[in-house]
Amino acid sequence: MSAKTAHPATDAAGQHWVRIEQRAAETVQETGYLCAETETLLQGMARAGHKGIPVGCLGGGCGVCKVKVSAGSVRRVGPMSRAHVSVEEEAQGICLACRVAPLAKVEVEVLGRLKKALGKAPGFSWSAGVAKLGASDCATVNVKET
Repeated sequence: MSAKTAHPATDAAGQHWVRIEQRAAETVQETGYLCAETETLLQGMARAGHKGIPVGCLGGGCGVCKVKVSAGSVRRVGPMSRAHVSVEEEAQGICLACRVAPLAKVEVEVLGRLKKALGKAPGFSWSAGVAKLGASDCATVNVKET
């Protein structure tokens, strides 16, 4: 089990600290990065050059980036496949990292897993493949810290 490291909740530029927790057998791995309110959790992770949340289709349909928000607040920025996240799960803080943006410091536990190796599409790049988010949000999820 790793020790938690203190990080600022929010910086002056409207970015929020995202802490990722991955559990495997008896071990827990943690990493974190700053993510802007104008980008999804996956976009922020890629921009910061971190790994931790599995990356799949980037469009909310594959379920690979499924996470549970255990603390903090996020807003939904696009449709989430009900095949991967039910309404009940979403109410409990479970979501797809490619479809939510942080509104405060966020702690997530990785639930999704790659089922097979995914190659990136020819000519794909994060900067060209994923646009910045607009101001319209579909839903907000708040999770109390424990």
